[in-house]
Amino acid sequence: MAAAYIQNEGEFDELLSSESLLVIDCTAAWCGPCKLVAPLIDQLADEYSDRAKVLKLDLDANREIANRYQIRSIPAVMFFKQGEVAETLVGKKSYEEYVEVLTKYLA
Repeated sequence: MAAAYIQNEGEFDELLSSESLLVIDCTAAWCGPCKLVAPLIDQLADEYSDRAKVLKLDLDANREIANRYQIRSIPAVMFFKQGEVAETLVGKKSYEEYVEVLTKYLA
């Protein structure tokens, strides 16, 4: 199951207020390393669907969110706990690294 894309800032804000654990993959169509991270995020979304909401965010379509969180490099995977950024992993990471951070916030 592929991780869905957040469509706009309104949907993003709604998710922040309603989800206790949210993982957002900040990506862009032109970003090479993002394409390598995408299947890992899809796998996370699939494996942890019952415990966390894992989604993608196209930064070209959502510049205001990129500005709000000062995202300068992508891929950037943000982990939100209770609506606050708990951690951000920038650059291509292994699946194990994403799982490690996610499970830390599941507790």
